Amino acid sequence: MASTQQLETLIDLAQRETDDAAKRLGAALKAVSEAEEKLNMLIGYRDEYGRRFDASQQQGITPMAYRNFQAFMEKLDTAILGQQEVLRHNKARGDKEKQVWQDAERKRMSYSTLRDRAEAQELKKEAKRDQKAMDEHASRQAFFKR
Repeated sequence: MASTQQLETLIDLAQRETDDAAKRLGAALKAVSEAEEKLNMLIGYRDEYGRRFDASQQQGITPMAYRNFQAFMEKLDTAILGQQEVLRHNKARGDKEKQVWQDAERKRMSYSTLRDRAEAQELKKEAKRDQKAMDEHASRQAFFKR
């Protein structure tokens, strides 16, 4: 079995790996949040522009204004589709980074468990040695008291 010093080294390395994975996960989650925000902004802008167009349409608009509106709405729809793709990509990256972090944390915890077991075993051995020494001492004391 590996010594506790070797396990401490492995735990330190695993802790760094876990910390790095957590930072990447944080960045991925931030990217998801920002992509969702931008998507919602685009959708809100599209809805608002549509409402304004409906209001101006009641007053009457020129065919040119109608074509401009359609062209602009197509551009907004394209931007929304693009942003939905960005969001899907960022969510997939977030899921991947979450899995990497979980794997790193699991590894760190397993090394910690191994270290704890090794320490417990060492304490048990020490307790047995101490008990044996005390028994020998008590035995000699009893022998010399006779």
